[in-house]
Order: sequence, then structure tokens, then C-alpha cells
Amino acid sequence: MSDTITGGEAVYRVLKANGVTTAFGLLGGSMLELYDAMYAGGDIAYVGARDERAAGHMADAYARVNGGPGVVLGAQAGPGVVNLVTAVAEAQLAYSPLVVIAGAISRGDQGKDTFQEVDQVALFAPISKRSIMVTDAARLAPMLEDAIRLAMSGRRGPVVLHVPRDLFSAEVPEIEPIAVKTAKAGPPAASDVAAISAMITGAKRPVIFAGGGFKWAEGTAALTALAEALEVPVVASTGHADVMAHGHPWFAGQGGPRGNRVASRLTREADVIVVLGARLGFNSTFHSAEYVNPAARIAHVDIEGSAVGRYFPVEIAVQADAYETALALMDTPAPDIAAWRTGFSADMASLVAEREDEARIATLPMHPRRALAEIRAVLPRDAIVTLDTGNTCLQAADRLAHYHSPGLVTPLDFGLVGFGMPAAIGAKAAAPDRPVIAIMGDGSMGYTMIEVQTAVSHKLAVIFIVLDNQAWGAEKAYQEEFFGGRLLGAEIASPRFDKFAELCGARGFWVEGPGDMGPALEQALASGETCVIQGRIDPGALMTLRKDLFKSAK
Repeated sequence: MSDTITGGEAVYRVLKANGVTTAFGLLGGSMLELYDAMYAGGDIAYVGARDERAAGHMADAYARVNGGPGVVLGAQAGPGVVNLVTAVAEAQLAYSPLVVIAGAISRGDQGKDTFQEVDQVALFAPISKRSIMVTDAARLAPMLEDAIRLAMSGRRGPVVLHVPRDLFSAEVPEIEPIAVKTAKAGPPAASDVAAISAMITGAKRPVIFAGGGFKWAEGTAALTALAEALEVPVVASTGHADVMAHGHPWFAGQGGPRGNRVASRLTREADVIVVLGARLGFNSTFHSAEYVNPAARIAHVDIEGSAVGRYFPVEIAVQADAYETALALMDTPAPDIAAWRTGFSADMASLVAEREDEARIATLPMHPRRALAEIRAVLPRDAIVTLDTGNTCLQAADRLAHYHSPGLVTPLDFGLVGFGMPAAIGAKAAAPDRPVIAIMGDGSMGYTMIEVQTAVSHKLAVIFIVLDNQAWGAEKAYQEEFFGGRLLGAEIASPRFDKFAELCGARGFWVEGPGDMGPALEQALASGETCVIQGRIDPGALMTLRKDLFKSAK
């Protein structure tokens, strides 16, 4: 038996030891030894995308659903790796533990203006936790372990490991790696727990503002138990409307500019806000008194100390794990806030009635909120939903139903178009037994439509719902409201994506109008196949988000 292995085999063994069961990528010539080792070993499935950006989004969503790391192979030095920039930036702003193994030109060719040579390390440095080049074959496995450790530690995020072509074929001593151990954040200090408890107990209008810290820690149960013990409403940060079950009596849903009016009122009027596992960042608050009461007393707990109190002044600043903090606060006496609770319950009842009214909108073309209501009514309780960015998905952000966390995967702060479809494929690879539904606009579908074929070829039965308003809806809304309706570049003509799906081996459904979206989704779910559902929606049913960016139309 040989006492050496190739660098490619060493990488495979490290990934396997760390529980990586699926890797994503697009085949290239820079790491064929790794592909060969994966083929021979057979313990890591491979999902080959049609574009590296899409492969990166798949790995990102995979990590968010199963806890990470998500691994993407930038298998071609130069253009293949550069195509991953968007996906890495997305993961960086979503704090997703993405590990990029990026092929690089051979060491002997570096610095010679070699074919496809660019400074990959510098390119990724500002948009990742670390971007680093491996220069020694003996360091390949340890540096990959370091990349996994860094991606999974503290506030999670992407790490890019650049590996020269010749290191994958180099002979290295045989290794039998073990799983990397990552340090976990603990609970807050007893004095901080006591201070937060006293703040809650003395409050008249308290709110818990919860974010993604609970999804990483599998903390939904702890958050729910805390809300029930205190009988205090919970508001979710943007993109994390799955931190508690839809319809729970103490869950207000998503707050902020992309949220609902009840959740936004709570944080605007609260006298005490306990922030757990969230940043109160721009995407959730616009850094504005419209969404956060400037007079509120704030206790802020986050795993990343630099995020605490960064955007709003806080009275209690704590660096700790959100899940552990929720457990530590369980003995807090419930505050005397009968009027606040009654008002919240009444507001939620009116919001439910409003959503039921939306389900009866009968316009043709179909109103997007009618379409979303029909989707909400049919979604299985264990479904995972991925959303894209755009006008329709803005309206979808708080109009769906999530009962199991993680159950919602969105672009978060990077806000890019083209995320939802590949994210759904990655989510399905991570959770093959759960239904996965992607919701996007027609513009977004055009970005990544070829990935329908990826889902089909890898037998990943994802349902892609395209709400087609024949426009770049967000920009069209701005042009109509702030530029006198002078449209340039806003309107687009898309093909029949349902027919395209059939060409790719998927099933296609065309939705004509109100009452048809729900049955189409039911049929797609029952089919067990990759499906595309396309429905025309009202091109005039638009809304603007960033009103602060423009002046009134003249």
C-alpha cells in the first residue's frame, strides 16, 4: 500500500471527514485529480451547475439549510473562479459558511501573464472572511481544515482557498483526517441576564427582535418557549420570517421595510427591545425611527461583538449566542403588559383578515398578492421556500407561511437577482425529503433558467414559480413614481418558461388567472418532479421600497 496520495485525494478526505456529503461546481481543468478522487471515493455527491455563480448560490443555500459548510468547486482557474465573485459576495452579506476551493494556475506559471492568470486572492479578499493561496502541497490539507474552521466559527461566512493546479497532482503523505472542531459561543454573563430580565419585567411595551442567530443554533424551540413564558411578541429580522412558526400567537412576523405593518408598529412603539441574534441593520430598519423607537431601551445580544450597538444606542451590550441567551432568560418573570398584549392580538387579527381579503382579489391579470395567497394556502408545513429579489418577492417577504426552521432562504443584504432558483436546488440537495419551492419574477428566471436542467439531471424535484409581470418591476415602480412614468429598459418580454421546462425534461404549468395558482402548485407537489409554474400577474401592481433614494416626479 502506498504511503502517499495526491493532493486531490487529500482534499477529498478532508471534506469527507468534515461531513461534506455534497459539493457543487462546474467541471474545469484545474482540479481534475479532486474530481477523480470524488469519483473513486463515492461518498461525496456532486451537483454540476451550468454556471459557477449558480453553483455558489447552491452551496450557500445548502449550508444555510443543513448548517454548513457548503462547498463549491471553482474548478477552472481564471474565468471559472471569477464567475464565483457574486456568489461569494452574497454569502458574505448573508453570513453563510461557504467554503470555496478555487483552482489557480500552476505555481511555476505564476507571475508570467500566463493564460487565464488574474490576481484571484486580491479579488476575493474584500468579500470574504479570508482569501488565501496555498503554496505548499504539504499545507493543502491543513489549510483546507483552517478554511472550514474559519467559515464555521463565530459569525459565519465564506472562505476562499486558492489551490494551484499542480498541487492537486502532487504526492503528499497519506492522511486520515478527523472532523474540525469549532468553538461555540456560550451564554451571557449572569449579570447581563439579570439586567435584561429586569429590563423586560419593568417594560410596558416590550418586543423581542430575533434574527438568524436562532437558525444556526437550531434555536426556534428556545425562542418560542421564551416568547410563551414571557407572553411578549416576537418580530423577525429581514429574511428570517421562519424563526418562529407562522400563526403562533406571539409571533408578529417580519418587521422593517420588507415586513408587515403590525411588526413594524411594535418596534416603532416599543419601550424595550431585546435584540437576540440580529444586527438591527439597514435591511431590517433603514436605520430609521420609522422602524425603531429612538427612545426605546435596547438590550442587544449577538455572537459578533462589533455588531452590538453599532446602529442604535444600546443600554445592555452582550456578546453571546442567541440560543443560549434565550435559555438563560427563561426564568424572567412575565411583565405586566395586558394592554400591549391585547392591542397586539387585535392588530394580528386585522392583519390576518387583510391577508384573507387579498386572497379574494379577482383582477385579471392576477394580482401578485392573490397569487401569493394561493401559494400560502397550499404550501406544505415542512416546505422550504427560496425567494429572489424584485418587486414581487418584496411583496412575498411576509406573505408566506413557514412552520419549520430553516424554512426560508433569501438573498438578504446583497439583494441580488438570480438567487432564488439555484438556492432552491441547493436547499433540495440539503433536505431531499422536504418540498422546496422557489418564487421569483420573470426577470430573475431569465438569469438562471438553464439551471432547470441541472435540477432535472440530478433528480432534484424543485418547484420553480415564476410570477411574470413582464417587467423589471422594482425599477419600473421607481420610474413610474419618481420619473413621471418615463420608462426605459423596464419592460421585458419573456418566453413561455413552462414550455422551456418541458424541453429540459421538467413539467410545465401555465396559470391563467385567479384560482389557478393553488391547484397548479398542488399538482406540481403531487408529481414528485422538477416543475416550472408560470403565471402572468398584473404589471401595474407594483410598490416602491427605497423612497429615500429619489425626489418626487416632475
